[in-house]
Amino acid sequence: MRGWFGRTGFYALVAVIILYSLFPFYWVFKSSVESSFALNRPTTGLLPSQWTFVHYQAIFAVENFLRPLLNSMFVAGVTTIVSVILGAMAAYGLARMPIKGKAAILGFVLLVSFFPQIGMVGPLYLVFRNLRWLNTYQSLIIPYLILALPITTWILTAFFGQIPIEIEEAAMVDGASIRQTILKVFAPIALPGIFTAAILGFLLSWNDFLFALSFIQSPNMDTVPLALVNFRNAYYVHYGQIYAGVVVASLPIALIVLFLQQRIESGLTAGSVKG
Repeated sequence: MRGWFGRTGFYALVAVIILYSLFPFYWVFKSSVESSFALNRPTTGLLPSQWTFVHYQAIFAVENFLRPLLNSMFVAGVTTIVSVILGAMAAYGLARMPIKGKAAILGFVLLVSFFPQIGMVGPLYLVFRNLRWLNTYQSLIIPYLILALPITTWILTAFFGQIPIEIEEAAMVDGASIRQTILKVFAPIALPGIFTAAILGFLLSWNDFLFALSFIQSPNMDTVPLALVNFRNAYYVHYGQIYAGVVVASLPIALIVLFLQQRIESGLTAGSVKG
């Protein structure tokens, strides 16, 4: 009986935590399908009073929200690919080579990732202005790499260090070259860590607002967070369009995380090694 109560309490607690975590997302979605009149009322219920998708139509037909989505997708995608490639190369060297001061190097890498963004805006703005890079994709990709690359390197170094080096040695003994060993033996086992680093790098780039606000000057170059802020004018804030934009912007993240989560789980199972 005590075990039954314990399991019931545990599942009840998990349910409460899940509901508490998902409620803000539900509220945003609920608000995105309500009319502007309902949103401006002082009180509202848990369910939409009248379903409408006019806000979703407006963000694409009036606000041209597709352009910021494509901008964010391109910038975040390039940042993720470059940070994973460079971070994986650096992490492999740190994890496999007998480098002196490895702990100090990793500590410095981690310290760089915690450097405040606001402290980088001024110097980067002056550099980009002199290079005439303001209002360009590279003015976002380079700062995002500054944030994503240290975290990617740190995560992959820790993950690569847990993969036994005997696997690579056995492959080379069997006649595989270094390139074949890395691509066909090491890389499949390292996929869970690579996908995890890719998720974090993509999220950092997708959710950024400060760099986009500082370096982007044209509406055609707006990213998703910057476009959401501009769903207003001098007299009125389009809350319905903001809620609809948040829902649309959250869908790619949710789909990518779900897809990569499955790959992470399968990679962890396939990459398990018995000692």
